[in-house]
This record gives sequence, structure tokens and C-alpha cells, in this order.
Amino acid sequence: MKYALKKIVTIASTLLVISLLTFGVFQILPGNPVDIILGVDADPLQVKALTQQLGLDLPLGQRYISWITGILKGDMGNSIRYQVPVEQLLKQSLPVTISLTLMSMLITLIVVVPVSIFLAKHNNKKVGVLISFIMQIGIAIPSFWVGILLVMFFSVTLHWLPSGDYSPLSQGFLNYIRSLLLPSLSIAIGSSAVVIRYLKTTILDNMNMDYVRTARSKGVARNKVLYKHVLRNALLPTITILGMLIVNALGGSIIVENVFNLPGTGHLVITGVANRDFPLVQSVVFYLAATVVFINLITDLLYAIIDPRIRLT
Repeated sequence: MKYALKKIVTIASTLLVISLLTFGVFQILPGNPVDIILGVDADPLQVKALTQQLGLDLPLGQRYISWITGILKGDMGNSIRYQVPVEQLLKQSLPVTISLTLMSMLITLIVVVPVSIFLAKHNNKKVGVLISFIMQIGIAIPSFWVGILLVMFFSVTLHWLPSGDYSPLSQGFLNYIRSLLLPSLSIAIGSSAVVIRYLKTTILDNMNMDYVRTARSKGVARNKVLYKHVLRNALLPTITILGMLIVNALGGSIIVENVFNLPGTGHLVITGVANRDFPLVQSVVFYLAATVVFINLITDLLYAIIDPRIRLT
């Protein structure tokens, strides 16, 4: 309980700092939403009236308190560009980002364990070295560039999968999967490469430990030791890595969604920045940051439950 309370206090402090940074950064960005809405040649009286209407004439401290108070009450304000509540736009875009994140994580989990075990078994063999080299390339290439390559191959050349346009689940499960497969692969390739490299190293380290040598000396088969003991111990520290990958998937979706023209939160943020839609961008960025912090909290608590020694530090 003490460990959980300590983490919650840390999270609350982190969110306060994030809210200050998020609000502050968007106040110093060049550009004015009033000029974007009315144009640079607008009548000064119209500019003054709209500035007062949007609350941009208020002191920064008052605007921050008004914004963060609304956030805590569940009121994110109104979008300047779309003229609708921000939470309405978030409800429309969030399912796309969640679907993209979950599918990319599912692909990652399906690939990671068998490939990591295979590489650990063939660590110094040619096939293991070749796959490890490919994994290094996967780590190095950005997700958006992977997405462009996938589009060129699977959409432009082979015409197997669509290159963009999100198809919701209501329009059919197959179309839904097809519209998310390439962007999910774009995120999953880099994520899988990171986890495979980490998990392979952890498996190899465990294979050299005393408990493995003891089990082998008692006649236990190598594969049984690997799957029953080594893999279980190797997966424990991987929980932290998976938590980081969920965070990376959310961050990567901001760019990938724009590459594939998906109407997710990433596309919403980019559109908001381009139009200086400060209420929209501030609220969405803070919401995503809070989600990331919450995921990290869950990861830490889960790790502490699995390994009670963590709670003593």
C-alpha cells in the first residue's frame, strides 16, 4: 500500500508538471488562432471581439487555471477549428488510436516469444546472426518510413491492402482489419525488434545461471528447462519493456496515422497544431500524456506484485 501511494503521489506531481509544460509551450508557439480564423486583414473590432470570445485576452495564469480546472471536471473546452467540444472529437478519434495500438501490440506479442527463443537457440549460427542483423535494421528504421515502404510494396505494387482510409468495425471485420494491418505493422516491426533483442539476451543470461546447470545435471531436457524455467524468468523483466512499447505505440501512432490518413488522435493533434487550435491540442496532448503516465503506473504496480522485492526499494 505504501509503495502504491508513493507512486500515486509521484504520478500526480508528474501530471502537474506536464500540464504546466503543455500549456506553456502552446502559448509561445508562433501564430494566432484569431488570425487563422479571420485572416490577417480582418477588421480590428472583429479581432478584438473574437479574442475576448476565445478568452485569449485573459492573463496566462487565469487561462491556465480555467483550463486545468475544466480538465479535472471533464470539460476540455471547445475546438476553435471544429467549433465542437474537444471531448466529442476525442471520443471519435480515440477508438482508432486504441485499435491501432492494440493490433500493433498483438502482432508484437505473437512474433516476439518464438523468434527470441529461436535466436537464443541459434545464437552463434549463421541463421541467428542473419535474423539479428535484420532486427537491427528494424530498430534503426523509423515507423513512418516502414509504413511508406509497406504501402509501396503491398498497396502500390501488389494491390493487396489499402494504403489509407480507416474502415470502422461496423463496416465489416475484414475491412476493419485490412485498414489497420499496414499501419499496425509499421509500428510493430520496430517494437518487435527491440523486445526480441532484449528477450534473447535475457534468455541467454538465464541459460548460464546455476539453476539451469543444476536442472541439466539432473537429466532435465534442455527444451523443458528453457520453456518451463528460463522463459518464465526471462519474461518478468520484459513486462517493463512491454509497458514502454505501449507508450511508443501511442507516440508512433501520431505520425503513422498521418501517413495512412487514419482519423485518430495523432491526426487530430497535427491538424490542431496546423490551425493553432490551442484548446484542442492542449487537451489532447495532456490526455495522451496522462494515459502514458497511467500505463507506466500500472506497469510499475504489476511488476511490484510479481516481484515483491521491488516494494522494498
